[in-house]
Amino acid sequence: MITSKKELREYLEADKKALGIKRKRPPVFGREIWKFEISLRHYEYWINTGHGLFGKIAKAYWKYVNHQLSMKLGFYVPPNVCGKGLNIHHWGCLVINPNTRIGENCNIQQCVNIGQNYTEDQVPTIGNDVYIGPGAKLFGKITIADGCAIGAGSVVNKSFTTPGMAIAGVPAREIGKRKEGLH
Repeated sequence: MITSKKELREYLEADKKALGIKRKRPPVFGREIWKFEISLRHYEYWINTGHGLFGKIAKAYWKYVNHQLSMKLGFYVPPNVCGKGLNIHHWGCLVINPNTRIGENCNIQQCVNIGQNYTEDQVPTIGNDVYIGPGAKLFGKITIADGCAIGAGSVVNKSFTTPGMAIAGVPAREIGKRKEGLH
């Protein structure tokens, strides 16, 4: 949760590094995912700190920018859900429940759905350094340990608490240790 300008800068820098970007600022055209992550972090900051008239205006502005980019890219990533170092790879079809908690340096591919099972409190908690492959679906009150890799098209509806595991299948199961260098 971003509660200071210093934390905002840390989150923005970690996201930029996770995306593999070396530029100081986004270009006018292109790099929409980076622009989306910048708008998400500013929106989070103003939600958490925006008091007074200026804070309300800034929050409304970043909410608008974030919404426009979300619609363009096909993302639904609520504020205050993802830790720093978020790496979204591709446009399209990314849905994350607002009650989910995702750790730092999470790498998310396209067509991923992270949602609830029956009630609002039955949502995933995902650790740090987790890779979520294309088309993976995670739902229910589950925990994914740090360093796990979830394979493409997997349906994860139970917890995996051993760090560094490779998870795949429908329903998902442990298939071994995560390979080094998988980001």
